[in-house]
Amino acid sequence: MVVFYSDSYTVQLPAGHRFPMQKYRMLRDALLEQGVLCHDELHEATPIAMEELEVAHSRGYIRSFCDGSVDPKIVRRIGIPWSQAFVRRSLASVGGTLAAARVALAHGVAGNLAGGTHHAFRDYGEGYCVFNDIAVAALTLLAERAVRSVAVIDLDVHQGNGTASILRHDPRIFTFSIHGRKNFPFTKIPSTLDLPVEDGTDDTTYLALLSEALPRVLRFSPDIIFYQGGVDPLRTDTLGRLQLTHNGLMERDRMVMEAARDREIPLVLTLGGGYANPIADTVQAHVGTYRVGKQVFDEGEWE
Repeated sequence: MVVFYSDSYTVQLPAGHRFPMQKYRMLRDALLEQGVLCHDELHEATPIAMEELEVAHSRGYIRSFCDGSVDPKIVRRIGIPWSQAFVRRSLASVGGTLAAARVALAHGVAGNLAGGTHHAFRDYGEGYCVFNDIAVAALTLLAERAVRSVAVIDLDVHQGNGTASILRHDPRIFTFSIHGRKNFPFTKIPSTLDLPVEDGTDDTTYLALLSEALPRVLRFSPDIIFYQGGVDPLRTDTLGRLQLTHNGLMERDRMVMEAARDREIPLVLTLGGGYANPIADTVQAHVGTYRVGKQVFDEGEWE
């Protein structure tokens, strides 16, 4: 499996900052140490060019964020202090997802050990998200006519309001979200299909909803699926308020991956939220996604 990663994904934050920036490096190390991935499967995520972001974002926002003149109100809305390192991280994260999408079209599946920045809108970012990697990658592939239709399966506990906003009027794209009804963002932007769940939702209820919804997504006949596999539905997550277990999350991942594999739909794996205490729980949940991916996808099947 080809998976994209960059050391630029980890940026120094002020002491006590809530965002678990260290999880990206911890995840890379855990995947290698546990033998889920080998070094040859990790590829460098290169920053996307600023002009390539314009497929989903306004030129003014892109330029102001990249040169540091961005409105301080937007920086506060994003929730991470501006720095050149943060710019590099944001560009590399989008570059990693676009690169993974191109690999997935050829080989069936690929991943990015960042991305899933689904709270980024056309003209601003919020919720730790600067540029919307999935929207950029989806619209780029459509513009290049590499695909004719796209599905986004977003199972982060927080609804992908930015993704829904950017993509909602494009009939070539189906956006699907299961998220906490009462959780952030408190104003939801309608996806093609939204399934809000209540606080305390457990494995059984969640997986039943997913099982019922997946056929509706697949009837859209997407040429590629972007999977935002946020792990903040985990019961130990400090921001999630759901009660999924590690086994429940892995079964969730398996359902999505087997659906894509069985229909030979290329699948792009991105990360998403994860704020567990301890952070090792978040890392292990992300490891679980890739462990399932290795079990589901037979190497060489799509050659």
